[in-house]
Amino acid sequence: PQDAAAMRAVAKALAVDGWVDSADPCSWAGVTCDSGGRVTGVQVKDKGLTGTLAPEVRNLTALMRLELFNNSLTGPLPSLAGLDSLEYLNLHDNGFTFIPEDFFKGLTALKEVYLDHNPFKPWPFPTSLGDCQSITNFSANSVNMTGTLPDFFGSMPSLQELNLAGNSLSGPVPPSLADAPLEVLWLNQKIETTGFSGSISFVAKMTKATKLWLHSNDFTGPLPDFSKLTSLSDLGLRDNQLTGRVPDSLVNLKSLKTVSLGNNLLQGPSPNFAPSVEVDRTGKNQFCLPPGQPCDPRVDLLLEVEAGFMYPAKLAAGWAGNDPCSYQPGVVCDSGKNITSLNFAKMGLNGSISPSIGKIATLETLLLSDNNITGTVPKELAELPALKKVNLSNNNLYGKLPEFRKNVLVILDGNPNFGKPAPAPGPGGNSNDTKPGDGSGGSNKASSSTGVIVGSVVGAVAVLGLIAALGFYCYKRKQKPSGRVQSPHAMVIHPRHSGSDPDMVKITVAGGNANGGAATSEPYSQASSAPRDIHVVEAGNMVISIQVLRNVTNNFSQENILGRGGFGTVYKGELHDGTKIAVKRMESGVMGNKGLNEFKSEISVLTKVRHRNLVSLLGYCLDGNERILVYEYMPQGPVSQHLFEWKEHNLQPLEWKRRLSIALDVARGVEYLHSLAQQTFIHRDLKPSNILLGDDMKAKVADFGLVRLAPADGKCVSVETRLAGTFGYLAPEYAGEHPVYFVLQFSDSLLYSSIDKHNIFKLRHIQNSIRINLIFVVIFELPFSSDDLLFKLVLISLVL
Repeated sequence: PQDAAAMRAVAKALAVDGWVDSADPCSWAGVTCDSGGRVTGVQVKDKGLTGTLAPEVRNLTALMRLELFNNSLTGPLPSLAGLDSLEYLNLHDNGFTFIPEDFFKGLTALKEVYLDHNPFKPWPFPTSLGDCQSITNFSANSVNMTGTLPDFFGSMPSLQELNLAGNSLSGPVPPSLADAPLEVLWLNQKIETTGFSGSISFVAKMTKATKLWLHSNDFTGPLPDFSKLTSLSDLGLRDNQLTGRVPDSLVNLKSLKTVSLGNNLLQGPSPNFAPSVEVDRTGKNQFCLPPGQPCDPRVDLLLEVEAGFMYPAKLAAGWAGNDPCSYQPGVVCDSGKNITSLNFAKMGLNGSISPSIGKIATLETLLLSDNNITGTVPKELAELPALKKVNLSNNNLYGKLPEFRKNVLVILDGNPNFGKPAPAPGPGGNSNDTKPGDGSGGSNKASSSTGVIVGSVVGAVAVLGLIAALGFYCYKRKQKPSGRVQSPHAMVIHPRHSGSDPDMVKITVAGGNANGGAATSEPYSQASSAPRDIHVVEAGNMVISIQVLRNVTNNFSQENILGRGGFGTVYKGELHDGTKIAVKRMESGVMGNKGLNEFKSEISVLTKVRHRNLVSLLGYCLDGNERILVYEYMPQGPVSQHLFEWKEHNLQPLEWKRRLSIALDVARGVEYLHSLAQQTFIHRDLKPSNILLGDDMKAKVADFGLVRLAPADGKCVSVETRLAGTFGYLAPEYAGEHPVYFVLQFSDSLLYSSIDKHNIFKLRHIQNSIRINLIFVVIFELPFSSDDLLFKLVLISLVL
């Protein structure tokens, strides 16, 4: 009776001819029942039905097959939750407009689902679908699906076909999808949408696949190994952003019958498939030559280098044809068509530096700065005979630096893990890192304990070794007063050996951690012809020859002056390779104790801190009365000239958006000094002339001569500071008779400031119990007594 009532409601909504003539649904055409009179199947196809599907269908709890395809049914689909006997659901080619979230809830017996070509409102994959672990075929082509592909398909042990073509799905394909025994996979999306993105490396594990349609997406990266897909006959890859070579494992696949590759960024030789394979070559790729012809050897070399970076689309887009000297971006050749320079800076590269780069014997310059490159520096790079400059700064490199020739400029600044071993894989790391036989549970705990013990022993040995090394170092200092000293955790500039080009310097990074460690660059021998070039002071361990500085600044000429300060003059210098530096030369007449303290303070601070919003100290020089600091060059000069002197320098006044950007840059640098660096420093002389701008108008804080080291005992304390800084940029309280107290709270933050209308810099004590997190915001405001636009620092506190 329950099924009869449900079927009468379904019959009324569907309006099937003949179903109302009999009271017994089991006698209706297209309805099947079991021996107990329970409805097990409703199959009405190709009848031109225009009704809807009634929600009472959910009461047919014995239903095993529901097939209503090729009609004109409309309206929302009702939930089928709880129909745990349903195995076959075929609703394709109708006009259904909505599918509820719990539609698949509890359909544990479901095997085949066909929802194709229904104009549903945009809908994501219902989470309830993940409970249907018996599915073998799931087809939802052109049903307006959105969102990402969920992981649960990979856990369906019987899934053979997954068809999701013509939708608006996006994001990467979960690698777990390859765990399902898929034979047919359609992921081609609407042409007007972005579609799926990321790598198609998951394909390599789909060993049962016969048909793979991945076209009309935004897949990137190289093609995987197809050697295990021995049943693959139909492969669609066109209209993506795939790069790199077409692998031989695909070209030689004997089962292949149809393949489409057009409109990608594929490189290398054009693939030469067997005559029996139907190849769609329409649309552009970046092949060097027609099928069957080898590429120029230089092209092959560049592709090997590109492979290390996982064939990025940004490179592949400009690398077409068989002439590597025409490749843009980044490839430079000399008049003899020899590759002399590779400039891949700021291109968002991932991956690692390929050892194949050592095969480009004519390479003179390699620029890979400001990317996301990891791994080690290959020794093959250091062996290149013509190499002059390598810039690897601001990446994620680790390991030791191979030994380069003395005349090679190597820049490694901004690689925080350089000099350290490869980082351990985190959660979800490569399973290949686990050795065969590794167990779980107690065995892992035992291994972990063993690792802790071994690590402790190694650490103790390392400490003893460090003590011994320090003792030996002190002994050598007594025996030899001058020579090369490298600071761990700092950039170091070295002059070349005697007899070589005095304009050339070498920049390397010393290894070890912030507490010590061995230097990674090669030993340095002092030039015998200049015994006073190198001096060692306690304040820092970075040294550079006075002769080098005289040469690069044209003997400190007037035309090279960038600016003057209270203690000296700053000059522009240019190295042999065109790299610019800023050279701050202290005036001997004002050096005294105060000037010498500022000099030492600047070295002391900048050898301990490094941040993208702090000007980098590259080195220093003491030669007789000379006290010289060498910084990175900031081509747009100080903020002060953009605020107060923009007319004199033919500049445009700063837009407020740019002012805010500069303010935030300064705030980040000050925040690092005050609360994020390993030691805590207070700048004490922040003003527009001490904030410098690069070509990209990114700001960096400079001039650390008045910086004061804050206490580091972990307590909330008050520190009375002596008067320092530049008048005109001091708070009234700071320059007055009463001492100023900086309140330090090391649990979360450094300074707490009350914002006062009349005394904007007023500082006061706070209780230890208050937990403060500071956001430092730099603003431009009109002062109370001047028409000039001044620059002030406001500390805004947020109570957590």
